[in-house]
Amino acid sequence: MARKAAAAMDGKSSELARAVAEAEAREERLRRELEAALARVAVAEEAEERLCVQLGELEAEAMTQAMEYQQHVRALSERLALMDGLLRSSGLHSGVVQSGLH
Repeated sequence: MARKAAAAMDGKSSELARAVAEAEAREERLRRELEAALARVAVAEEAEERLCVQLGELEAEAMTQAMEYQQHVRALSERLALMDGLLRSSGLHSGVVQSGLH
């Protein structure tokens, strides 16, 4: 009976040792997966930062272009108003309008 108990204990001990080894292997696998996931998160965060910088630069460039365009349109409008005034004062405006050049 003692032999049976000892054999049973050895079996349980082997079973527990196997379970511990499996748990340690699973823990190590999960640790590696977590490290890989953290590395991917770090890469994604760096990419996000680069994209934010690029977006800021593009927004600044777009604002500059919009302001330059607005200034150009304003200058053209002023030139057009000046030319219109000159044509009106010279009496040519009505001829230009009638000929379809306006």
